[in-house]
Amino acid sequence: MATNPANAVEGKTFLGHPRGLFVLFFAEMWERFSYYGMRAILIFYLLQHWLFAEEKAYVIYGAYTALVYITPVVGGLLADRYLGQRKAVLFGAILLVIGHGLMAFEGTGGQDSPMLNVFWLALAFIIMGVGFLKANISVIVGQLYGQGDARRDPAFTIFYMGINLGAFLGSLIVGYLGQTWGWGWGFGAAGVGMLLGLVVFVWGKPLLLGRGEAPDPAALKRPVMGVPLEWMIYLAALVGVGVVWWLVQYQSIVGGLLGLTGAIVVIYFLYTAVFKLDRIDRDRILAALFLIALQPLFWALFEQAGSSLNVYTDEQVNRNIFGWEVPASMFQSLNAAYIILLAPVFAWLWLWLAKRGWEPSTPAKFGLGLIQLGAGFLVLVAGVLATGTENLTPVVFIFLIYLLHTMGELCLSPVGLSAMTKLAPAKLMSLMMGTWFLSTAAGNFIGGLIASATGGHGAEVAEGAAPVMDVYSKIGWIAVGVGAAVILVSPFIKKLMHEDVDNAHHDRALAGQGEIGEPGAAGTRTDQELR
Repeated sequence: MATNPANAVEGKTFLGHPRGLFVLFFAEMWERFSYYGMRAILIFYLLQHWLFAEEKAYVIYGAYTALVYITPVVGGLLADRYLGQRKAVLFGAILLVIGHGLMAFEGTGGQDSPMLNVFWLALAFIIMGVGFLKANISVIVGQLYGQGDARRDPAFTIFYMGINLGAFLGSLIVGYLGQTWGWGWGFGAAGVGMLLGLVVFVWGKPLLLGRGEAPDPAALKRPVMGVPLEWMIYLAALVGVGVVWWLVQYQSIVGGLLGLTGAIVVIYFLYTAVFKLDRIDRDRILAALFLIALQPLFWALFEQAGSSLNVYTDEQVNRNIFGWEVPASMFQSLNAAYIILLAPVFAWLWLWLAKRGWEPSTPAKFGLGLIQLGAGFLVLVAGVLATGTENLTPVVFIFLIYLLHTMGELCLSPVGLSAMTKLAPAKLMSLMMGTWFLSTAAGNFIGGLIASATGGHGAEVAEGAAPVMDVYSKIGWIAVGVGAAVILVSPFIKKLMHEDVDNAHHDRALAGQGEIGEPGAAGTRTDQELR
């Protein structure tokens, strides 16, 4: 009797895990290599090649990163209902290869170059590609394991180490090549990385054991206006690329859409909570909205890393380490390096505190995250004031700000994603996760506006440090103050969460909730919905 190929593969493991996990590990590692590598040099490309004014470049950067967090909501829903995660990831990877390939076409630079439109198109392909890939690849990881499989949490730890390894290497390699050898070398390396990710994913399809396939394959073949539904989705996504191409050029529209959509969603949640839910679900929705409201502040300040802090490091910091002047973009790798080192420490710390009844509540962890975020800025400000604004800032303060910001991130990002899965009623789960990502997107956009207030590109050291430090001092104290206030009200918010109520339909885990160090890494469906 013939053996089912899928079953034959299913019995094979590597390091005790399905081999498909490592296909996803390497595919996602190369995708993050390309994304974070490009992110490391994007602000310099806008300033030094396309010659945008610094204030404009920061807003473009903010709009770009905001759209990167909006599109996964759409990509996740399309995969859940129609495409399945595997086809969505494959399509997203193809769009990303196209986008990164287009980034290698530099033209002559400047505002008058016709190649500027190709640059906008490249960003649009990358944004749409991330939308289809990022929302879904972690869901497939969850599908490789059965309910209650003890290997599942370690699997996500392995997977997200791949994310951070890719981010670390991408920032180092693409950053070095882009700023030392030329933009085409940097973006070309990012494109090669993404192509490798695509090749690994296609090659490893049999090892995915049939996971992530369309919920109704026959439906994808049904014609819609004479075109199979699957291809109609792809065509609609290409139209979406055109829409994003337009949006990324008119950044104020992105901000307006974020504000309008956010207001509509919050009003809907409040209406539903007050009029349609029981007391426990209502309280939990209110607690979730409180946590979501802190997202824009955190990510607006955290995302200074790729914009104003990146430029400040380039212009105002003594980057000479052991006789080598390190390109500023390479310092973007510090966040991923710290996550790799500190994530196991934080996991152990929460467990150690929990065993003694000392573990901070979820809202208290949010407060701690904000305080550490603000402290990072204040440490940098203190360092600049101690050495004098007329002097270059010692590089040790860049290491310190990234350390404190990463510690803040580990207190908020994975904790918040887990909280959303526990607080949202099952019928509102996808909308709740969409709102979480929407608030992250809003934070990224606001981050561009905050960065634009720093100004000073091309100024002398004495002039350039002062405006940046003035802004950093203000936002640092704001973050510390809000964080302290959150800790004060955390007992009340904890009561709203009703963690002591044993309610089966609230005992859910999001595919990817164990993620470390990325706000938008998890999918939009729960484990119970996936099976």
